[in-house]
Amino acid sequence: MPAKAGDKQRQGQSGPSGGKPVPPKPAKPAYKRRDEDVSTEAVEVVDEAGNILVKPPDQLELTEAELKEEITRVLTANNPQAPQNIIRYSFKDGLYKPISHVDQMAIHFSLNGNLIPKDSDEGRRQSLKLTTAAEKAPVETSATAPEEAAIKDEERTEDTQAAGEGEAEESGTAEAAEAADAEEPPPPAVKERKLANQFNFIDRPSWTPRYPVRDRACQSEPTPCKTLSDDINQWVIHDAYVEELRKREESKEKEKPKAQVAKKEEKKTKKKGRKLISLDSQSDEMNKISKAAKIVERMVNQNTFDGIAQDFKYFEDDSDEFRDQKGTLLPLWKFQYEKTRRLAVTAISWNPKYKDLFAVGYGSYNFMKQGKGMLLLYTMKNPSFPEYIFRTESGIMCLDFHNDYPYLVAVGFYDGNVAIYNLKKATSQPSYKSNAKSGKHTEPVWQVKWQKDDMDNNLNFFSVSSDGRIVSWTLVKNELVHTDIIKLSVEGTAMQGPEGLQLQTLGCGTSFDFHKKIDYLFLVGTEEGKIYKCSKCYSSQFLDVFEAHNMAVDSVSWNPYHSKVFISCSSDWTVKIWDHTIKTPMFVFDLNSAVGDVAWSPYSSTVFAAVTTDGKAHVFDLNVNKYEALCTQLVMNKMKSKITHIQFNPVYPVVVIGGERGFVVTLKLSPNLRKMPKEKKGQEVKKGPEVEIPKLDKLLKLVREPENTTEE
Repeated sequence: MPAKAGDKQRQGQSGPSGGKPVPPKPAKPAYKRRDEDVSTEAVEVVDEAGNILVKPPDQLELTEAELKEEITRVLTANNPQAPQNIIRYSFKDGLYKPISHVDQMAIHFSLNGNLIPKDSDEGRRQSLKLTTAAEKAPVETSATAPEEAAIKDEERTEDTQAAGEGEAEESGTAEAAEAADAEEPPPPAVKERKLANQFNFIDRPSWTPRYPVRDRACQSEPTPCKTLSDDINQWVIHDAYVEELRKREESKEKEKPKAQVAKKEEKKTKKKGRKLISLDSQSDEMNKISKAAKIVERMVNQNTFDGIAQDFKYFEDDSDEFRDQKGTLLPLWKFQYEKTRRLAVTAISWNPKYKDLFAVGYGSYNFMKQGKGMLLLYTMKNPSFPEYIFRTESGIMCLDFHNDYPYLVAVGFYDGNVAIYNLKKATSQPSYKSNAKSGKHTEPVWQVKWQKDDMDNNLNFFSVSSDGRIVSWTLVKNELVHTDIIKLSVEGTAMQGPEGLQLQTLGCGTSFDFHKKIDYLFLVGTEEGKIYKCSKCYSSQFLDVFEAHNMAVDSVSWNPYHSKVFISCSSDWTVKIWDHTIKTPMFVFDLNSAVGDVAWSPYSSTVFAAVTTDGKAHVFDLNVNKYEALCTQLVMNKMKSKITHIQFNPVYPVVVIGGERGFVVTLKLSPNLRKMPKEKKGQEVKKGPEVEIPKLDKLLKLVREPENTTEE
């Protein structure tokens, strides 16, 4: 406490001369808990320290044990008052759904800060309050600076608060000091204070110079740009590389001095040899980069057709679960070559080793407009351009890959010739080809099939033609040697020739297929609608004749699993399934249009597919439905193109379909069209002939006549 305050306290105790002593004021309670709004029924209680406590009327009477009991609560971030069962409408799912996220924040206190204008009522009230507080504060001398006075005012307020909390003597001393101060003259007027921002205690005005805005601009000539767009393949890269080599050679010749021109005439022979060497070196360089160019081309196409590749590998149609065992075909790639737009797809065959490679034969079914043909090999790794291109003088009608030598392709032509192409050779000409001297057919060759090597390990294949001959072609000493296996004679059609000779009419073969297990047994379909069961051992007679169709048999094929079952299709709109031990068909399906081709699936003995001239593809599964197709889908527009051939991929769930306009379409089978045996817990799933043969036998027993079943 300051010294003057102590003197005033002593003066207060002794009192003024001749005056009465001033009695001390009673000390105020240090702690009092009583609100002004407490009701009159509240009870006042004085504790041991002398503090007056107010007891509410509704307070519980608790014992000492209950008071000392500790009640713990676990505080979590979840708001107990927040609702947990809010339900709102979801426009995405189209239904009402409960909301998982609930706002857990609870606001206990919120205060909006504001700045009070100086001229407002509240501003005047606060300024008046500050001036009155400054007037009451004691000042030692008039020369005291306003800042020192403010500091002393703060110290005095702290001292008075400490004195209020102390004993009664100190409070009396403070009152005496206040009385002494009251006798002193009033302090001078305090300068009006500026109202400070309550939320920002730093007031630093600053002036920032504003620089003048300047515009700077420069103009330059833009770099020349060109837009390039073209199809990139290995042939484009090859042509560009050859053109670059040619330009380099020309530039080198121009750089040579004119004096060497005379010497060129003298050394022509040497330069011719050098040119040949340079061409050989160029071909060697092209062979080195051909593989790299092919890889780059496939990479570019893989990026271009990335969406289709993802569908081919991973997409499965989940909607099959709701189609009642029906299925669909998903279009994938479309293979097309510019020079085959006016040609029809006459044959399709998959390579037995490379499962993504297939060969397509091009010709014409319009016998009044025959021309050249083409043999193209496509791969699913590069849908934009063929891997191999072979041009032929006559239209191709059929082809087949060798099973042990996948680089050999046997081809049959419209002019009756057959040929063998070797994919390993760079030439576009066939390695072996028949001619008139070697016994070629006189009519179009409709089917060729490779067979096992003969006793001398010579390659051989069979062909069937409209001239009624089935010929075996054997490769002996780099020559094709033919042998007539059988001639298709039509019974009851003998004609009276000159001089009383009996002329036998030959049948026109359109298709044939060899048995999968019995090498000597094969079937032949004819234009008359009959199917002949023949053997290599008997060249003069048939084993059996089936009155199959009313029009030409377009295709005939043995089942890959069951040794007794084969299928045939015809232009009379029907597809028939036969048991070769029974003369009548087991199943007959009418497809309401001429059937161009039919094929068994490689993964099931009961699944087959057929294509019709109205542009539709039909997929059947006899194990699921014996009366109608599981999928009938329009693949090509009837007005634009007709479907001619279909083939299943031996590994992937894909079919390839060709049409009359030269393009080939690949489609993926949905899960309902390729159902496999279901897996059972703890048991391995059996696949192959062990499962497929009994499955087809079970269906055949339902169709066979009782007499035939007892004979077996």
